[in-house]
Amino acid sequence: MASEKPYLAVTCTAPVNIAVIKYWGKRDEELILPINSSLSVTLHQDQLKTTTTAVISKDFTEDRIWLNGREEDIGQPRIQACLREIRRLARKRRSGDEEDQLPLSLNYKVHVASVNNFPTAAGLASSASGYACLAYALARVYGVESDLSEVARRGSGSACRSLYGGFVEWQMGEQADGKDSIARQVAPESHWPELRVLILVVSAEKKLTGSTVGMQTSVKTSPLLKFRAEAVVPARMAEMIRYVKERNFQGFGQLTMKDSNQFHATCLDTFPPISYLNDTSRRIIHLVHRFNAHHGQTKVAYTFDAGPNAVIFTRDNTVAEFVAAVRHSFPPESNGDKFLKGLPVKPAPLSDELKAALGMDPTPGGIKYIIATQVGPGPQVLDHPHAHLLGPDGLPKPTV
Repeated sequence: MASEKPYLAVTCTAPVNIAVIKYWGKRDEELILPINSSLSVTLHQDQLKTTTTAVISKDFTEDRIWLNGREEDIGQPRIQACLREIRRLARKRRSGDEEDQLPLSLNYKVHVASVNNFPTAAGLASSASGYACLAYALARVYGVESDLSEVARRGSGSACRSLYGGFVEWQMGEQADGKDSIARQVAPESHWPELRVLILVVSAEKKLTGSTVGMQTSVKTSPLLKFRAEAVVPARMAEMIRYVKERNFQGFGQLTMKDSNQFHATCLDTFPPISYLNDTSRRIIHLVHRFNAHHGQTKVAYTFDAGPNAVIFTRDNTVAEFVAAVRHSFPPESNGDKFLKGLPVKPAPLSDELKAALGMDPTPGGIKYIIATQVGPGPQVLDHPHAHLLGPDGLPKPTV
């Protein structure tokens, strides 16, 4: 048998995903099994990603984790669930060879460091990219090659969708043990090259009701949520997959907006009610509908998760004009230069007709900034040793 390496480090990156058919509500809290299937778009890692280094060594005495430079409690139930699941899969894979050949490295402790290249506080969901990246890095370091949906899902439900690029379906599954509750790619990131994504960052405040608790309350109290999961989502999933495959933006955009609105309606139907949208969110909705009405077709579409930030889908030929409409309706306060991040967007004039059609009093500072991005690939391994967030001693490298 090959001699054991005393030390092994792996660094990966994983993307953020945005659901266009929403996941809200679990049928099993521990296994994180959803009450309905969902469909998401994976965003490009050039703009938004989590980077994670996992190191195993015979010299480590305990598992440890650092998030954005701060050491966190590795005992958090969801982190533990991921670790247990990966080690179980690693043992299962190894014992397939010969029982007595279990490598020692399976007993090595692991050190993990993870950073996001976007402000976690901005209300941009970091749990999906974070747990997908954790699952991916741990799998690499422990030599697991099987489907990682279950590992990622145990950290955060939506994380299983960040294991793939492009357009991804999380099938709710039927089995009690959740083995068939997995993510699969519907179309790769290259499938719809004209599609663009704008994230309108409205606020950086922490939300009043977190997703986990919000879902639990909705499942218990909202008859509308039950109706949505059983009677609405199955047909919408099929419809959305068809629109994606056909690259039908009209259909894709309208259904994306309707599904976002229905998700937020189930939040209001929850008792006591949950409201994730704020006045700026509602003004953005208004702006999108007026912009589309002016053009006589669906050129832009919004979706909102459990927070006030808007995610806008559009095509490359509409980005400049819509950004101009956003600047007109929500004049940037002072950071004119920092207002637009990510992919470059050329300034475009707004016609007087469109200005009149928008018919809104400007709300200065309503939108803090915009991140322009596109559809992107799934998790990546970074081979360069410089990429590691942890040094050979298993501790975070000093940041320059």
